Amino acid sequence: MTTRTLIRGGLVITAADEVHADVLVEDGRIAALAAHGSDVAAGWTAGRIIDATDRYVIPGGVDAHTHMELPFGGTFASDTFETGTRAAAWGGTTTIVDFAVQTVGHSLREGLDAWYAKADANCAIDYGFHMILSDVNETTLKEMDHLVAEGISSFKLFMAYPGVFYSDDGQILRAMQRSAANGGLIMMHAENGIAIDVLVEQALARGETDPRYHGEVRKALLEAEATHRAIQLARVAGAPLYVVHVSAEEAVAELATARDKGLPVFGETCPQYLFLSTDNLAEPDFEGAKYVCSTPLRPREHQAALWRGLRTNDLQVVSTDHCPFCFVGQKELGRGDFSKIPNGLPGVENRMDLLHQAVVDGHISRRRWIEIACATPARMFGLYPKKGTIAPGADADIVIYDPHATQTLSAETHHMNVDYSAYEGRTVTGQVETVLSRGEPVIEQRAYKGRAGHGVFTPRATCQYLN
Repeated sequence: MTTRTLIRGGLVITAADEVHADVLVEDGRIAALAAHGSDVAAGWTAGRIIDATDRYVIPGGVDAHTHMELPFGGTFASDTFETGTRAAAWGGTTTIVDFAVQTVGHSLREGLDAWYAKADANCAIDYGFHMILSDVNETTLKEMDHLVAEGISSFKLFMAYPGVFYSDDGQILRAMQRSAANGGLIMMHAENGIAIDVLVEQALARGETDPRYHGEVRKALLEAEATHRAIQLARVAGAPLYVVHVSAEEAVAELATARDKGLPVFGETCPQYLFLSTDNLAEPDFEGAKYVCSTPLRPREHQAALWRGLRTNDLQVVSTDHCPFCFVGQKELGRGDFSKIPNGLPGVENRMDLLHQAVVDGHISRRRWIEIACATPARMFGLYPKKGTIAPGADADIVIYDPHATQTLSAETHHMNVDYSAYEGRTVTGQVETVLSRGEPVIEQRAYKGRAGHGVFTPRATCQYLN
């Protein structure tokens, strides 16, 4: 039985085009597009017709950086794959790429299988995995090849968090050499964790325990230094590099310099760095703990460099690094010692709307919005054109978006499983109205119609900017 949906009368926006077109969906995929009012479109019939008049018709968002159920600092991220993917759908995201974690002394396979088990039959939208490498050795290097073949084609390494996820320069170089050979992409958390630990110890010894000191010890120069070092190690290895959650002007400059040399170096930033700042970390009565993440929020003046980087394509992707911890009972673990505050912010539901606000504010164009939130992450991580665009043959992951609606972001109304919003009280223009995932309604006229288990694991090809 063929299921057909017809989306009529909207402005279809992709990274490449804006066109008034009707979209025909058949059996979970986009079958055709035709100019609205044309003879071709007029001849289409479907069991479900969606009126998109005065709406944008955009690809579902691809959030390539989430942490559902992540163990961190003696607790777990508060969103499960069920609650987190449901919230993502409410915000117009139809694919996430989450991070499976290898623990030291265990194989990559064990870590990956644990994440398969967490996500299986629980997701409202489609998902893939990156692999966090915590223990680089001969065995795990060989395992990397098998994971690439399985559709886990990217690997995250940490220059931060000594004793937890940290890899030294030799381990990083060896993993990069392996990825150069097997086509994988190394994702780098670029902060000098060894130096930061010294500064943390010294700050605590001085009695500087409030959340704002988290931002002060994780210095922008130590992000820039680590970014520079990661780039040089990647050059030595002949490997591509993707630097996650870039927050500092000096780190953007390192990426821009590398890209000006024609190196395959890529950068991601996140909404928190574009819209929040150290002013939030300094909020009184321990409220600043809500904004503790790493890399940390920076002084407001860094934001201009991040927006500029997104416009000049020195930064290519905006992901969320969604890693929520409740204020009560989780963030509070760090009262009296900022280094014990679990690192992470909620945001998977807010990304598409905040970036649309950036369009309204004139920071980026509509097509650039779709590029950095849908198309480029899909290409970067081997999902395009199945995901990230509206074109014949693509999965029918489609969002009907009302660009004129206004909404106020709040923990009262969001769907993430966390007791605060990082954007509490902020009014934005634009709102998701209807979301299709592979042609099935997940959100319909602002009502949830999805189900756990609709979302399926999606194996990925290698980075499509390197082919």
